[in-house]
Amino acid sequence: MNLNEIRHAYFLGIGGIGMSAIARYLKSRGIDVSGYDKTPSDLTASLQEEGINITFEDSLETLPSCIETAPEFALLVYTPAIPNDHTQLNHLRTKGYTLYKRSEVLGIISKNAYCIAVAGTHGKTTTSTLIAHLLHECNINFTAFLGGISANYGTNYIHHTQGRDLFHDKPVVVLEADEFDRSFHRLNPDTAIITAIDPDHLDIYENEEAFREAFRIFAGKIKQGGQLIYHQSLREKWPENIHCVAYGTHATGIPSVACENIKPKGDVFCFDVTSTLENERKFMPDWQSGLPGFHNVENATAAVAACFTLPGIIEDDLRKGVSSYRGAKRRFEYIFKSVEHVVIDDYAHHPQELNAIIGSVKALYPDKKLTGIFQPHLFTRTRDFADGFAESLDKIDFPILLDIYPARELPIPGITSEWLLGKMKNPAAKRMANNEVIDFIKISQPSLLLILGAGDIDRLVPVIKEIYHGI
Repeated sequence: MNLNEIRHAYFLGIGGIGMSAIARYLKSRGIDVSGYDKTPSDLTASLQEEGINITFEDSLETLPSCIETAPEFALLVYTPAIPNDHTQLNHLRTKGYTLYKRSEVLGIISKNAYCIAVAGTHGKTTTSTLIAHLLHECNINFTAFLGGISANYGTNYIHHTQGRDLFHDKPVVVLEADEFDRSFHRLNPDTAIITAIDPDHLDIYENEEAFREAFRIFAGKIKQGGQLIYHQSLREKWPENIHCVAYGTHATGIPSVACENIKPKGDVFCFDVTSTLENERKFMPDWQSGLPGFHNVENATAAVAACFTLPGIIEDDLRKGVSSYRGAKRRFEYIFKSVEHVVIDDYAHHPQELNAIIGSVKALYPDKKLTGIFQPHLFTRTRDFADGFAESLDKIDFPILLDIYPARELPIPGITSEWLLGKMKNPAAKRMANNEVIDFIKISQPSLLLILGAGDIDRLVPVIKEIYHGI
């Protein structure tokens, strides 16, 4: 597929965070972009304001006529979240049109670019968004396709052209490498980051070993002579034709970049950086993370490691970039903050992600009791990691569970939030409906509140924010 020949692009699921970034990119190339999504959202409203036509009706009448009249000039993109009985999807398949998954389009876009791809069960969005911010602060031209809305730039698509070209013969592209549906196997990065391989998506992968094998296959997709930057806890056997760099909380025996002496200080985390790249130990003290959290310091270390290996990068620019980074929407996002009350919203939907955010919040606010609202995401994930979820949520002083968000799944008999609640040991834990949560917050006004989950729990955020502003 040659993007230069495309005149129209139609997206099934255009309101998805990853799909919308590609839609914005194609729109910037002068391509007529339109799409379908199930429900309106802030993201679809933004796309419409940018001149992208969106329908919320699954009917053949709303399909653009150019798909039928000039299919050779049309690009059709769909997300796996679209159900198989979708009218438009079935029609396009029946007609024999070629449909591309989001990851396939990203592979085409990044094929002839210097591609930096971030993979891992946790931290993909934070790390890739930070890399984009660091490149911007280093005044390097790049294009970024992000899995979240950057707080610094207010978008999930960044196209910086006012700086210098890192390479004379190819652009720089930053993107997330998603393990869901083995999407990242369609990418061939120059630099890949793997943050974690904690099992997930066991509805797609048969078992934990198959999940880990998928990441080894992804590492094998790195271009000849490229590099892999991986968390030091990973013990995989990586391909021999690539350069490997470890990162984490201490220097290893192989080339590495480490964050050390991590300490919360006010609302920021301070740390030192040690690098053993190029067989030379370099100590760089007194860094500050603009995004709180022990896990976010490690994410920052991965991003810095990726930038250290690029030509012409200045350490002070990276240091300033890490300090000025404000994260991505729903990643340790402060919703409200005063002397008496703090409300934080986070996308955490895996036990290890819950452990990271809960531990970091408690370290920042050791004198406050923590109330947490969690919406489990997917019946299969809740079933597969129930014990881990129970253990993580028990660390919250007052945990509240919402009903499971099904997303693409049908209910599984016996797998409910009440069932998960029964596995928890914290006597203060409760299950509530959405309206009950709002009433509870109005009355109790928790001094430290954490909103957690990857479903539609974010729809409660504006209401909760309004409550706290009225206190």
